[in-house]
Amino acid sequence: MQRTRGSFALRGWRGTLARMRQEFQSRPEHDEDLSLLPLDEAFAPFTLPVAEESQVSIVIPIHGKLAHTLACLRSLARHGAQAPFEVIVVDDASPDDSATALAQVAGLRLLRNERNLGFIGSCNAGAAVARGEFLLFLNNDTQVTSGWLDALLRCFAERADCGIAGSRLVYPDGRLQEAGGLVFADGSCWATGRFELRDAPAFRYRRETDYVSGASLLMRREVFQRVGGFDDRYAPAYYEDTDLAFAVRQLGLRVYYEPTSTIIHCEGITAGTDLTSGIKRHQVINQAKFVDKWKVELASQPPVGTSLERAVRWRARGRILVVDTMTPEPARDSGSLRLSAILRLLDEQGWSTSFLPDDGRASTQEITALGSLGVEVLCKPWVSELPGWLREHGSELHAVILCRHTVAGQYADLVRKHAPQAKLLFDTVDLHFLREQRAAELSSNSAMARQAEASRRSELALIGQCDATFVVSPHEQALLAQMLPQARVELLSNIHDVHGCRHPHAQRKGLVFIGGYGHPPNSDAIRWIAGEILPRLREVLPDIRVHILGDVPELIRQQLASPGLHFHGRVPDLATWLESCLASLAPLRFGAGVKGKINMAMSYGVPVVATSIAVEGMQLNDEIDVLVAEDAAAFVTAVVRLHDDIRLWETLSVNGMANVREHFSTDAAAAVLQRTLG
Repeated sequence: MQRTRGSFALRGWRGTLARMRQEFQSRPEHDEDLSLLPLDEAFAPFTLPVAEESQVSIVIPIHGKLAHTLACLRSLARHGAQAPFEVIVVDDASPDDSATALAQVAGLRLLRNERNLGFIGSCNAGAAVARGEFLLFLNNDTQVTSGWLDALLRCFAERADCGIAGSRLVYPDGRLQEAGGLVFADGSCWATGRFELRDAPAFRYRRETDYVSGASLLMRREVFQRVGGFDDRYAPAYYEDTDLAFAVRQLGLRVYYEPTSTIIHCEGITAGTDLTSGIKRHQVINQAKFVDKWKVELASQPPVGTSLERAVRWRARGRILVVDTMTPEPARDSGSLRLSAILRLLDEQGWSTSFLPDDGRASTQEITALGSLGVEVLCKPWVSELPGWLREHGSELHAVILCRHTVAGQYADLVRKHAPQAKLLFDTVDLHFLREQRAAELSSNSAMARQAEASRRSELALIGQCDATFVVSPHEQALLAQMLPQARVELLSNIHDVHGCRHPHAQRKGLVFIGGYGHPPNSDAIRWIAGEILPRLREVLPDIRVHILGDVPELIRQQLASPGLHFHGRVPDLATWLESCLASLAPLRFGAGVKGKINMAMSYGVPVVATSIAVEGMQLNDEIDVLVAEDAAAFVTAVVRLHDDIRLWETLSVNGMANVREHFSTDAAAAVLQRTLG
């Protein structure tokens, strides 16, 4: 009854009824996708992975329940990890023959308590003999899944402020048990996501949380020692993991829920609900102790009755929705690389960010990649369309970023209707009408010119309607200042790290073009390379090759096939090519915006030969940062110069990297977002 009242307060009556249907619906006992190991397997000695130096010490406290312990250990042997680890089982005076059986498991460190110390005492005892840099506390009624440990370590590698990382806990029937925990101002706790679908968007992104369950909890051994381990005032159990999280946070570190680490928690579902008897009674007793210890810190926790939607994001500055035509994939195009960097910055600045692809599609890999940036992906089948989502969640939003005029044109009015309090931001990516105008001029096509004019009217109307507009180049910013002087237009350009030049001129050969054929300026450039630039170039440098790095249809490859032209499709990592090529070509004859292909090459110290259209708005100077060429003959001359003149090559390499640092840095983009979002 107490939990039901709490659910009404947190979820409302509709949410509570839905939650009750989830809990009591008929389901198979085990989800076959989880590949749960059986508990009735006859014991036979087996071996755990052994490392000379362990990065992680896995501490498993046990008190009987040998079958569960063996299944847990077998799952560790089955899945292992890239990181070296040791396994320490602390036998807390088990009433069965656990110690006898476990002594036959090779690679296991078995520690036996002379008397029953309880969960807290056993965990502290195991930690005291651990050798690893990290401690992983794991319940014996769990089974691990592939990649579980490496995912937790990745959270520490990617989040410098990580003090504790916890797994996604699921029941054997596949439903979610816990995706991090919430703590309210009265010290009461709530397991986020209990009985929900484990792959729902709300539980597939990394986020800061109040605490994580001690059933699977990773932290540095040094930090565990600094806070004094698990506080034995909570013995034998309950609130020790919550207390540990508050102690770690007191050091200035954070607690993260890591969704890519999945643990099957086999027995948690039968823990019982009677708070007046058995071990469960310690939950009420220890809540009072917890409140007494942390009363100052609890004053800043969500008040009792705060909705779950608000409580989960309590530590965030606010909620932001980003909408683009499709889910960004950095290896696919420059726009994806830029958007991924923007999403990362939003997370670093403390915003809770949701991303919705207008086409509704997102692969598991894409959801995982954005999840590691702290981004919730709203895609099919969980979210069918933006209008319905906005009706339900619009009031929660601080800002909405609509990317590209096709998306903004559809949804700007809808955002104003359902999220009137939210800042409406239009990310042009590049000015669509400007690109269309230039394509029409190049082809002298009157129909294209009419389309460009229609796009211009539409795009300018959107810019006037929005609270702020992002453009990627100073040229576009200046153009809009003339056309719409009343509009707020911010320069949010491409965002790149400088990787550095790793190989000298003498070790380099060949040229690259970066970009997929589906983008009209790229398709024109690839045809120009194949038809004019490369044939002339091979007259002077017979062995030169041009490598096209991007999606090109097979039929087009066959049409354009010529000596020295090589199509590689979309490559997973550009670094291999940019560390070995002589130069990058950007023969774009129309387009708009800032060219990521140029930024990317320069970030690796690769000189670029480009048209004036390609370098527009990039603060690049001919002969200093880049070589500008307007026709095929000029491209040939520029490449020959780079081939023969080491000093020129080195000058362009150094100055190109400096240009990226100055104009396309993370700091510059972060300042724009901070200023615009407030």
